[in-house]
Amino acid sequence: MANGRGRREPVFDAPATEAGELDFYLSPEDRAGGSMARRRASRQNDEDRPPRRSRSRKSKRKGRSFLGKLIYAGVVLGLWGIIAVGGVVAYYASQLPPIDQLTVPKRPPNIAIMANDGSLITNRGETGGRTVTLKELPPYLPKAFVAIEDRRFYDHLGIDPMGIARAAYRNLTRSGGLQGGSTLTQQLAKNLFLTQERTASRKIQEAILALWLERNYSKDQILELYLNRVYFGAGAYGVEAAAQRYYGKSARHVSLSEAAVLAGLVQSPSRLAPNRNPKAAQARAELVIAAMNELGFITPDMRKTALGQPAEPARPNGAGSANYAADYVMDVLDDFVGTIDTDIAVFTTIDPMMQSAAERVLVEELNAKGQKFNVSQGAFVALQPDGAVRALVGGRNYETSQFNRATSARRQPGSSFKPFVYLTAVERGYTPDTVLDDSPVNYKGWAPQNYDRKYRGPIALRDALALSLNTIAIKLNMEVGPKAVVQTAQRLGITSPLQANGSLALGTSEVTPLELVSAYAAFANGGIGVTPYVITEVKTLDGKIVYKRPASAGGLGRVIDPAAVAMMNEMMHNTFVIGTAQKAQVPGWPMAGKTGTTDDYKDAWFVGFTGNLVAGVWLGNDDGELTKRVTGGNLPTEVWHNFMKIALKDKQPVALPGGERFRNGVPVADAGGDPRYAAVGNGGDAWAQPQPQPQRRTRPREKNFFEKLFGL
Repeated sequence: MANGRGRREPVFDAPATEAGELDFYLSPEDRAGGSMARRRASRQNDEDRPPRRSRSRKSKRKGRSFLGKLIYAGVVLGLWGIIAVGGVVAYYASQLPPIDQLTVPKRPPNIAIMANDGSLITNRGETGGRTVTLKELPPYLPKAFVAIEDRRFYDHLGIDPMGIARAAYRNLTRSGGLQGGSTLTQQLAKNLFLTQERTASRKIQEAILALWLERNYSKDQILELYLNRVYFGAGAYGVEAAAQRYYGKSARHVSLSEAAVLAGLVQSPSRLAPNRNPKAAQARAELVIAAMNELGFITPDMRKTALGQPAEPARPNGAGSANYAADYVMDVLDDFVGTIDTDIAVFTTIDPMMQSAAERVLVEELNAKGQKFNVSQGAFVALQPDGAVRALVGGRNYETSQFNRATSARRQPGSSFKPFVYLTAVERGYTPDTVLDDSPVNYKGWAPQNYDRKYRGPIALRDALALSLNTIAIKLNMEVGPKAVVQTAQRLGITSPLQANGSLALGTSEVTPLELVSAYAAFANGGIGVTPYVITEVKTLDGKIVYKRPASAGGLGRVIDPAAVAMMNEMMHNTFVIGTAQKAQVPGWPMAGKTGTTDDYKDAWFVGFTGNLVAGVWLGNDDGELTKRVTGGNLPTEVWHNFMKIALKDKQPVALPGGERFRNGVPVADAGGDPRYAAVGNGGDAWAQPQPQPQRRTRPREKNFFEKLFGL
């Protein structure tokens, strides 16, 4: 019953039966364990049902359970697989630098070495070529790489599952050759950040880095980075280096067929190099062209033209002597620019025509006569009288030997050292007319002789030098003092150690070809000492000047008096007239110079000059083996003569300092016995005032220094 608040009170009245009696009996549900009883009853009823129906339902339940278990197990395994892969990726990602600190490493700088006409001599540096932009390249060049290496490049996000599947299928079916399935982005990631090892860990890191590249760079930026970093073999990194290496031209100017070869080359640089395996390279290029045509990168007509005109690799130009000049540039470059962190262009004084001529005449002479005379090597240096190096050849063939004999090989100069002895004497009052006695000398058992073992008695210095008489040079050396001769040579630019002794006059102290030729430049320019130079300017690719040779940059200043220059040039000119260099004459040109031969025929030299060019030749053997009587007057003068004919062609003759003494290469007869030793050279040095006639003198009757010293 309910109270006033709606609460219902319990009722204890039992329900009545139909007879009106109260029912106090418990039903099965009301009894303890009633539920259990019901279930037992239910089972009893089930046992009375047909057994076939019961088994069918049970089988159905079991089937569903097995399938569910399979699905469940698959889901669980898949989740664990994802977790495992994620863990592996996370592990290898942890081995990389933090992503927020990751940057593309700088490409090693390239050094483009340029000739004096602006043409490229060669590239130096770790890459072998400068950086190029996509805008600079013909459109078909980058497309060739996309077509053969990663045709879905512009569609994927750095990793191409379809490409991986396609590569796996072809590898399994052995169709199309083995393929890696790496995208261009993955290849770039490997080149930028990883090693070349083939491991699963590297591939995982490669994929991670490829995703990072795609997130931070545009497709064109990635492609440009790739083209400038990929390796093409032969030390060429980047498409510009490869184009220069294999076709001798910039990547900006390659043809479609050449572009196809370059694109195909990256798969296997050693096997597909066009200069080593042209058939394989061309076969690969045809695949590239077909792929470009299939993707619509080129027209059918372009395809036909490219296939009809296969690329031809550039043939090596000569013996590669320009590399010797490039080595010299690299040797001195640090003195001007210090540390290099960007691509630069180094403009030099090297003249391509003279460089090529110097190499050609040297190699031809050695090829023609080297075996007969047992001489295998040579060096050649040519420079302007102001010290600008025009040609420098450091050996017979750069590919077989990179040792630069022009700058690094110290060899005995022989008689080509005698001008320093004669100059020292002239500066102490001797003249070309001074007469000394060509007679035997002997110093404590040392008795040097003339080349022909003959003696001529009294002889003027001009003739003694032209004939390269050893006795006169030794006597002059001892009269003026060996130390004074050393000082003279050093004043003119000889930097190698010199021994101040009696044999110095015969050129027994070793020098390099470059320093000897540079020292002779003072005779060619009127007496100004020079320091050889090869670099005129250094620029970055955007035109910023890093170094520029000052217009006022000088050498060593005045080192010879103009009158002494004129007398020396007269005597050295006589070498071409009556002396050992008669074979070297070039008609119409006033010339001067000196041959040199060591006593044992190890080394042979000739250094000569005009008013606008100085050049020197050395011939010999690296191991010091004796030649078969090679002298400065035969093979070296022939090389020098052949070079000067080319170098002076179509140029107007230039007078030597003191040139009023000569006309068309022939001495002018003395006018009243009063010739003028006036220096009328180039480079702004001209001395119009006539110099006094050197007084003719003979050897004093009293014993000279040499006689007193030797006790004669």
